[in-house]
Parts: sequence; structure tokens; C-alpha cells
Amino acid sequence: MGVDLAELKSMIEAALPGASVEVSDEDGAGQHLRADVKAPQFQGLSRVDQHRLVKAAVKPRFDDGTVHALSVKTEPA
Repeated sequence: MGVDLAELKSMIEAALPGASVEVSDEDGAGQHLRADVKAPQFQGLSRVDQHRLVKAAVKPRFDDGTVHALSVKTEPA
């Protein structure tokens, strides 16, 4: 089952309205995914809490095994 980058992007955007989201497949095989997220919800949160919000948004894809690893870069908007 392939990773749908557009779906992951949509899931993060739905969880964090107003966020700027870029999801990429760094190795071309769906094993090393990266999400760059800039969101107003990150204001005042620690980096760990920011990453938790992003990972929680795509948790269903971790749970069903579609996504194995996702590196996250966050920044308050």
C-alpha cells in the first residue's frame, strides 16, 4: 500500500486549520517521510508539543501501518 502524501497533508491541515503544510517522500520509497508545518496553533508550545500535534493528526496512518516514520519540522506561524 503506497503512502498518499496529499492525504497526509489534508489530515494535518484538517487538524491544524490555517497551517502551511508540505509533506515529502525523502527516499522515494515511502519509508522516509517529512512534514514541514507552520501553524498558528504552535505559538507558545514546546517543539515536542508541536510535533505531537502533527503526529496525532496522522495517527490513523501510523495505526494502519501505511506510515512507519515521519520526521517533523515545525514553526509557529
